[in-house]
Amino acid sequence: MLSAAIDVYVRHAADVRRLSPATVRGYASDLRDLVATVGDRPLTDVDVEHLREWAWAGAQAGLARSTLARRTAAVRGFFRWASEEGLVDADPSLRLVTPKRGRTLPRVASAPALRDVLEGYVARAETGGPDDARDAAVLELLYGAALRVSELCGLDVDDLDRDRRTVRVLGKGAKERVVPYGGAAARALETYLVRARPALASRGDGAGAALFVGARGRRLGARSVYDLVARAVGPAVGSAAVGPHSLRHSAATHLLDGGADLRAVQEMLGHASLGTTQIYTHVSSERMREAYRLAHPRA
Repeated sequence: MLSAAIDVYVRHAADVRRLSPATVRGYASDLRDLVATVGDRPLTDVDVEHLREWAWAGAQAGLARSTLARRTAAVRGFFRWASEEGLVDADPSLRLVTPKRGRTLPRVASAPALRDVLEGYVARAETGGPDDARDAAVLELLYGAALRVSELCGLDVDDLDRDRRTVRVLGKGAKERVVPYGGAAARALETYLVRARPALASRGDGAGAALFVGARGRRLGARSVYDLVARAVGPAVGSAAVGPHSLRHSAATHLLDGGADLRAVQEMLGHASLGTTQIYTHVSSERMREAYRLAHPRA
């Protein structure tokens, strides 16, 4: 398990590498915080997305740049040792970039702006071609179920329960969860499955059981989803540098704005730690304070 491997590494850092006691204490604290964020899981299950989630949480907590750099050094040293010891096949920390202090959440679209975007794509799907129907369904499900792009692209048709309006998702660490989606997503998916998917799948022979099919008749790739979201949502948030995670963050923020229970949102998002989900409460609180400052006569 991750925590057991960290204990061995901390002793190695002190006894073999002979790092200073202060550095060893700092590394031990950093790596135990990693466990608190991503959960005590098998070491081989930890991937770069877990490390990014942990690094991002540290940046959002306002840690000093020097602390963020030390945390990155700690996790890189740990995984370099684990790789040399044969405990992992690949070192996920090689792709980790030290986050900049003050880094914010990907842009969150307002609920009215996002509604206009989605309704526009749904209207286009009614009269357009198969690609239009697929794009509307992709956007509605990304937002409606707050999915990661990897989760959406990995869905098969059988993962949908169209009667219950739920989707079975395989998240990080191969953890499965069942997520609800709303009426708008259900209607977009029905249009896509009945009218568009068969036409898209007929363009090639690589679709298989994939729920979403690309222009060449194969499983839809993450790059295509990134391009779609940038075109669709970018103007609504005032930035072309916007990706699928913006829809996930928007969904989480809007749920909390509407009074959803924090643990229910955690379960829906598939976060290992409640602390990761709590970041969205800060976003909602900031929005509330800004609205109060602008609108209340005694602000």
